[in-house]
Amino acid sequence: MKHGSPCSRRRAEQRLPPHSCALFEKGPHGDQIASGLLPDQGGRMATARSPCNPQSTVDLGAQYITRTPHYAKKHQSFYDELLAHGILKPLTSPIEGMVMKEGDCNFVAPQGLSSIVKHYLEESGAEVSFRHRVTQINLRNDKWEVSKETGSPERFDIVVLTMPVPQILQLQGDIANLISECQRQQLESVCYSSRYALGLFYEAGTKIDVPWAGQYITSNPCTRFISIDNKKRNIESSEVGPSLVVHTTVPFAVTYLEHSTEDVRELIYQQLESILPGLPQPVVTKCQKWRYSQLRK
Repeated sequence: MKHGSPCSRRRAEQRLPPHSCALFEKGPHGDQIASGLLPDQGGRMATARSPCNPQSTVDLGAQYITRTPHYAKKHQSFYDELLAHGILKPLTSPIEGMVMKEGDCNFVAPQGLSSIVKHYLEESGAEVSFRHRVTQINLRNDKWEVSKETGSPERFDIVVLTMPVPQILQLQGDIANLISECQRQQLESVCYSSRYALGLFYEAGTKIDVPWAGQYITSNPCTRFISIDNKKRNIESSEVGPSLVVHTTVPFAVTYLEHSTEDVRELIYQQLESILPGLPQPVVTKCQKWRYSQLRK
């Protein structure tokens, strides 16, 4: 269940009777562990860490937080808290091709966007269990029994689902019967875009000589966005190598969604070299498939 940390925090703020809170996160994925990359929490706000230097990080999903005037008022307490703790800072680095709407303000997380999730989890006191994929939810004696691929079922008073809608519809048990036919049709009409992200880590002292920290690409069939991640977050250091992330276009991801990660990694890297010729060789790479990237409908 992803992005459940703010839910846990809100329950604590409401001064409810004493309770315990558990959060099941199906990541980190097996390929992430096998590749040697250090796992991190956050779902689509995950921050990957280089096994060569844990201080070298890259955001593979969300890149920055855009605060609209509406949410500036509605979520003011959240922004005030995150800014006061230094978890968020204004985005000041140049992002070429960014479209800004009047009143919008962008923020970055110096320690990676997963630091936002970590902050709320620590504040909530939730017990976090990784690599637990929820398979069934049943009603047992007025309690919700949650079954996972591994381990014994657990019972709760309240269950909050924050995964993408298609994954909710895949759940078995009583929860499937509680969704009416009309609701199911509406939920089945929800559409997401898909993308791939390629993260690259470099040795300390490596120079990536470009005048921007991020760039939106409109003329490449594969590449949509490139970010020099440490430069975007203003954490450049001579002791920590730079990191770079590439996000693909949606059509590219749809075309290669079921291809092997290795093949897709090579295709993305070839396109990146055509955009940034002479790019240094990375010491570690991480290719991430976002099957459910952004809500389209």
